[in-house]
Amino acid sequence: MLTRKQQELLLYINRRLGEDGVSPSFDEMKDAVGLKSKSGIHRLITALEERGFIRRLPHRARALEVLKLPPGNEETVASLSVIEGSAKPKTPEFPAAHALEGAVNLPLHGKIAAGTPIEALSDPTRSVDIPGSLVGNRDCYALEIEGDSMVEAGILDGDIAVIERCDTADNGTVVVALVDDAEATLKRLRRKGDSIALEPANHAYETRIFGPDRVKVQGRLVGLVRTY
Repeated sequence: MLTRKQQELLLYINRRLGEDGVSPSFDEMKDAVGLKSKSGIHRLITALEERGFIRRLPHRARALEVLKLPPGNEETVASLSVIEGSAKPKTPEFPAAHALEGAVNLPLHGKIAAGTPIEALSDPTRSVDIPGSLVGNRDCYALEIEGDSMVEAGILDGDIAVIERCDTADNGTVVVALVDDAEATLKRLRRKGDSIALEPANHAYETRIFGPDRVKVQGRLVGLVRTY
């Protein structure tokens, strides 16, 4: 039997994964369930683990897997979840590729900065095989991650990011943002009035805020491939 807050948190995490493949941050979780501190979220997560609803994956910093949902709940269990809140690098917030059976060959457009923006690269010179389950019927391309500003979202230096082409995205989505038609970066998108904020997932970096005419969305992150 779960408490009301435990059930709210479990369903919220599972629902966010199912909607956009991105695990909520501790701040988003505490707002969603009406708590005032991240320590309260930590206690709820620990309780869910003890009751067998989630488990921490070994050798992966703070990675959690949703094992089951409360009886009678109509939601389906989402894929692997990564809970933000640790300074250590985390595993992907997206389904991991264990094999390349049914692979799709995508153009690798170069490197994308997860740190200080680098010069945008748009001319593909290489390609990479990506599991078809990550791509589906979407129009996608691949980029190599360079930098550490998104480590708290499970996006690490050297990862291959699978990007769905689009020119708009919902708040909270991790996107490829083209700044001033010259620099590309991978950040979480937030619209605040007439401004656009590009948020890192690393406390060592600051959120950058731009006017709406300075930022163009080039795609949204739908998957990651990592080589160990």
